[in-house]
Amino acid sequence: MTATTVQTASIAQAIQERRSIRKLTNSPALSQQRVKELVKLALHSPTAFNMQSGRLLVLMNEGHQEFWDLVKETLRQIVPAENFPATEERLNGFRAGLGTVLFFEDQNTIKNYQEQFSSYAQAFPAYSQQGSGMLQYAMWLVLSSEGLGVSLQHYNPLIDEQVKSKWGIPEGWSLVAQMPFGWPAEQAGQRSFLPFEDVVKWG
Repeated sequence: MTATTVQTASIAQAIQERRSIRKLTNSPALSQQRVKELVKLALHSPTAFNMQSGRLLVLMNEGHQEFWDLVKETLRQIVPAENFPATEERLNGFRAGLGTVLFFEDQNTIKNYQEQFSSYAQAFPAYSQQGSGMLQYAMWLVLSSEGLGVSLQHYNPLIDEQVKSKWGIPEGWSLVAQMPFGWPAEQAGQRSFLPFEDVVKWG
């Protein structure tokens, strides 16, 4: 199956129907090969100067569950005991899914481009974050258009060192976000939008 035939929903559907789904299930199973195809498609997202500083760690099965156990035990030390049940419930919703994509930015790549294009050196950290945002959005669209529930989480920097140690992440990779995915086990909430005229100007 090629990247151009992976999608099962139109781009319009994917954009309009994308929602945060935080309660997930891992049944039925989804093959690692299928997830690999979707990840490859998302990697076609653009980057400034074609820098391609984004890096991914894709966790499924035991690795996925171990990741959310790690997050839970980290937060247990921080969140007040009376508030922890709600936190634990949310984390269990992620853990019950199929997998998690962790997004990193390779700081060594950014540094190399700063040296190569010195006139733009100060801008490359911003370019890096812009590229990461586009990669995250592309990943969200390809996963959700497969029918999967997806959300974007940010437990970094609390978990950075544990993740690097457990999964052998290079020192230069900086954790940006985490994206749990699985089959939806809840209905998506409604979204509200600012008036079009307040957001878009024409010249």
